[in-house]
Amino acid sequence: MIFARAFTAALLTACMLATGVASGQNYPDRPVTMIVAFPPGGVTDATARILQEPMQRALGQPIVIENIGGAGGMIAAARAARAKPDGYTILLHQDALAAGMTLYPDRTFDAEKDFITIGLVNTTINTLAGSPTLPPNSFDELLRWMKQSGQIIKVGHPGVGSFGHLAEVLIFQELGVTVTQVPYRGAGPALIDLLTGQVDLSPISAVVAQPLINTGKLKAYAVIGSRRFAGLPQLKTMGELGYKNLDIDFWHMLLAPTGTPRPIVDKLNTALRAALADPKVRKTFVDGGMDEYPPSEQTPEAASALLKREIKLWGDVIRANHILVK
Repeated sequence: MIFARAFTAALLTACMLATGVASGQNYPDRPVTMIVAFPPGGVTDATARILQEPMQRALGQPIVIENIGGAGGMIAAARAARAKPDGYTILLHQDALAAGMTLYPDRTFDAEKDFITIGLVNTTINTLAGSPTLPPNSFDELLRWMKQSGQIIKVGHPGVGSFGHLAEVLIFQELGVTVTQVPYRGAGPALIDLLTGQVDLSPISAVVAQPLINTGKLKAYAVIGSRRFAGLPQLKTMGELGYKNLDIDFWHMLLAPTGTPRPIVDKLNTALRAALADPKVRKTFVDGGMDEYPPSEQTPEAASALLKREIKLWGDVIRANHILVK
């Protein structure tokens, strides 16, 4: 009888604990680790550190940032996918996660099956920038110049499989223009060669490009993104120029391992929304050439739908152009 009572009490306690975990009732009661899929110093790391403090406030627990670089963000994603689905390990990733589903066929996880999305964070605005010595001064002039017979066009990008690379490939595919792609190890070296005329065109962060454009050190022909950049209001988006398929964004989203209870995902989403509503965060984003997603697009469902679309978009681009990561 005593054993039976003890067993029943233990069973009830276990059920209550399980219910508490599943409901997220006591979550979080310790620090949360945010895995960032790229090394310190880049825009993904900057986004994480902008979110860190306001999300900590909303959750009432510290957020510990862990940068894991390598393989286009696939190493970090594989690590996060294997984490216990209890809300104490989350992942900040970007377009490279979608592209990686095709670029890295030997990966050990599937972005759609092994993650549950928490929410969309922001987009970063880029420009289609040109060397200061390039003859065209407008997008229409650029298009005519590129389509001249025998024209050799060199386009720099920050690395095979990067957003800059894949966006370029899609842009010139849609424009019907053949170009020579010149890969670099990062955006910095590509920018230096663009400034000196070693390459003709390159996708450059709008914030980096703005002072160079305003002082005549670079030319710019369009915004790569779905919204205009306030710092260069004269620049139209590719969509506004008539290429709706080129309304493409460089985005960030938060994810958790599949199996994370929905109440915990909802708490994380609420903390993310609180951070994105913070005036300081909004100003920092604007100053850095970033846009937060509007509230209607900050849901887990919106993030999941975007991830699905982007996996198909970049998969099609990669396969059609036989892009390989060596």
